[in-house]
Amino acid sequence: MNRNILKLLCAVMLLAAGCDNSHKGLEPSGSDVPETPVTGNPPGGTADDSGAGYVWDESVIPEIRVSVTKEEWDALLARFDEYQDNADYFHCDVTFAKGDEVTSVNDAGIRLRGNTSRRRPEGTAGQKHNAVGTDWHHCHFGINFRKFHKDDAHTVKGIRKVNLKWFKDDPSYVREVYCYDLFRRYGVWTAPFDTYCRLWIHVKGDSQPAYYGVYEMIEPVDDRFLKRRGQEFAGSKGNLWKCGWDRSGAFLNTVDASFALDENTGRKVNYEYKGDAENYAAALEQFKDFIAKLTGKSDESFRKWIQEVCDVELLLKTYAVNVAVGMWDDHWNNGNNFYLYFNGMDKFSYKVFFIPYDYDNTLGTSSNCGIISDSGRQDPFNWGDGGLLMERMMKIDEFRDIYAKALEELVDPANGLFHIDASIGRISAWQKMISPYISNDTGEDMSVSDNPAGWGNHPEYRLLDRGGNNFFSVKAGSIRSAL
Repeated sequence: MNRNILKLLCAVMLLAAGCDNSHKGLEPSGSDVPETPVTGNPPGGTADDSGAGYVWDESVIPEIRVSVTKEEWDALLARFDEYQDNADYFHCDVTFAKGDEVTSVNDAGIRLRGNTSRRRPEGTAGQKHNAVGTDWHHCHFGINFRKFHKDDAHTVKGIRKVNLKWFKDDPSYVREVYCYDLFRRYGVWTAPFDTYCRLWIHVKGDSQPAYYGVYEMIEPVDDRFLKRRGQEFAGSKGNLWKCGWDRSGAFLNTVDASFALDENTGRKVNYEYKGDAENYAAALEQFKDFIAKLTGKSDESFRKWIQEVCDVELLLKTYAVNVAVGMWDDHWNNGNNFYLYFNGMDKFSYKVFFIPYDYDNTLGTSSNCGIISDSGRQDPFNWGDGGLLMERMMKIDEFRDIYAKALEELVDPANGLFHIDASIGRISAWQKMISPYISNDTGEDMSVSDNPAGWGNHPEYRLLDRGGNNFFSVKAGSIRSAL
């Protein structure tokens, strides 16, 4: 038989298997998935960690199978009931497959993740695992292959951790994938790598694993994230802070906020230090000095200082993408969802980098928050009134011009970035790739549809419909009107 005909028949058979609910989630994806767009993920790894190119290359959808004893699974459920925001890991075995290549890691760690989206993965409070008619729930997970064994055998080609995120409130299964991809396409190398994956969880003793469906697999922002980009950062041994909401937002406008060392307790603070305990006091002094200068300097003094301690063009390109995709739950508007990395330990001598994070509430999933009521039509130069870093940047004409140029480049059709045609092409390809694998054993999020989150205040926005409610068209129009 002609070899090309044989390949075509094999592809058709695999696609049919993926659509057969009687075998949902059990068929191997192999390499026979629909063609996908070229992305900003690493095609062949990075200088210090070639495994990144393997794990986050999306030419083949990774398949992750987690196996856990009933005792450990029940302990995970009980710990959630005791303290929902816990950061505890539980023992499991993991296989990571891409096509015919399978990596097995015995005795890894699995934990629950998420903020307001954190959920119990099975049943209701007080219940233990039920092997019959199991009430599975989508939730976010973190996997640490080296949690209990610090050796190279407990990695996937050197990768130590992955975050697994379900598509909460995103019927399109694409919003965060699109945003991180756009960052990297536009040269914002501080954005995490990510790709789709498929997830199974098997409680040992059950007749078969539970297929959790299509997930997003995101690169954690941690010491390994810094090391992979050590050359770009000009140093990977500095101070990393996670910045977010806690009573007041992470607006960088006062030293009277909540700061803490990450002690793996799950408690919430505005600024959480992700380094070693012995460096915390010095890191805190450095950070508070940065905030004091940000709040206290005159405009001209600020203009000179920020160029000394920050890659201003990279920051403004990052924020142009942030605003273009309609990220309202951010530093500028809501004081949330970003990291800051200081690439040196010295109190005064460093470069600080803004790392974007958590982009599911975007692309038309809008909310009444801060000064924003419509994330598509909000003035991109007036995105918030609390995030002091961007508020001060917009008062400097030369910085405002850099930001305006970045916005213009994003919406320029010739660049194939945020323009409607390029965006629809990428989204359609991603959705075609994952659609055969959406149906899952939780019974949740069982289809792909072109809608924003149901709780949003603008349900009319669409991504693929070219009508008057297309988010890319509306947003590009509001950007051009403001330029």
